[in-house]
Amino acid sequence: MAPARASRPRRTLVTTLVGVSEATPGSGLDPEDQKIITLARSTRARVAASEGAAVRDETGRTYTAAAVALPSLRLSALRLAVAMASSSGAARLEDAALVSDSEPASEDLAAVRDLGPAAPIFHAAPDGTLRATLVANPDHR
Repeated sequence: MAPARASRPRRTLVTTLVGVSEATPGSGLDPEDQKIITLARSTRARVAASEGAAVRDETGRTYTAAAVALPSLRLSALRLAVAMASSSGAARLEDAALVSDSEPASEDLAAVRDLGPAAPIFHAAPDGTLRATLVANPDHR
């Protein structure tokens, strides 16, 4: 059994939009960043979900998820991917990707920040076009 994690004081989540570019080879994205967007896109497409997400932990493991919309359970793709990483023992997230037509919810961003306070979140359109890279504002802790 893993030891319980110490609770951290709550932080105010402030997100800054940084750059908008296409998530295609040669667009300036690191190949690993491109890969995490591709994984999120393929997960979304595989189940025809409204959104797909992927997160990468400190060891390089990736976790992908699609939005769940059951009558008794609704989960966003990003929160589910974070939950999967956490329940698998990830101590920290290095980055995350969300593929969706809509803007990420503040609760989704907060879930990523719980395990990855400095992790960039790549928000991409279903066609892979990078809409924004969301990063935590270092002045707000």
